[in-house]
Amino acid sequence: MNRYLLFVLLSICCLALGGIFVKLSQFPAITTGMYRVLFSLPIFFLLTKVNKYEYVMNSKEKMIAICAGVFLALDLILWNISFSYTTVANANLLANLVPFTVIPISYFIYKEKISREFILGGGIIFIGIIVLMGGKVNPTLNNFKGDGLAILTSIFYGLFIATVYKLRTKVSTIQLMSYASIGCLIILLPVSLILEGIYIPYTFKDFYPLIGLALLSQILGQGGLSYCLGKIKASYASLLVLTQPVISALYAYFIFNENLSFKEILGMFIILVGLYIANKKK
Repeated sequence: MNRYLLFVLLSICCLALGGIFVKLSQFPAITTGMYRVLFSLPIFFLLTKVNKYEYVMNSKEKMIAICAGVFLALDLILWNISFSYTTVANANLLANLVPFTVIPISYFIYKEKISREFILGGGIIFIGIIVLMGGKVNPTLNNFKGDGLAILTSIFYGLFIATVYKLRTKVSTIQLMSYASIGCLIILLPVSLILEGIYIPYTFKDFYPLIGLALLSQILGQGGLSYCLGKIKASYASLLVLTQPVISALYAYFIFNENLSFKEILGMFIILVGLYIANKKK
């Protein structure tokens, strides 16, 4: 087995832990997201100092990356809040609908073509979402609110990716994430203070979910996956990424005893098939 495929799987396992740590956090959702970024920021900048990159970002590129961080902050706010209303599995799955923001933007702004596979996959995913949201064991208004927040999460993460799309050919992921993290904190810090108040970690129980989010989800998960994408075929990586909601569901089942109905499992399967088709190359 190609060692980079193993690295991708390990990175996805780390990413899938994000929802678990959010649920385990002693702090409110937005504050938890703020600490995730705050604790990872010095590590990203340290990595930029250790790894001397040939390309140096100019002021305009830094501002674009910071603006992208604003979208990433909105993504974290909505995603973290969604775990209070819906299951870890649903929140992770619906937050993966990023291509349906990125590809239309690429079509209208970057003049890239939309494939027939994307249109077909989109139709299948729409059916899957209807099955998923209609298959809850004990449906409540909060369940649907959580699913809706998770879908909005995918839109803002898609806007983040679309914003930095042109920078990625010249700028490394670590460089981008360093300045994007600044943009994140510009939003997350005041919003968390205004809406949730001041929360300072003191005990191990306070710290470990926040450190876990920063190290495992933000750095090893997102950073590891970005590194591996340059080492293996994108088709392999896209297929493996689709395992993240399944891994999240397994985590949630064993840790929080979150059960899914047959219709929810069927809806998840339909969405995964649609995502795979939509991501296939023309």
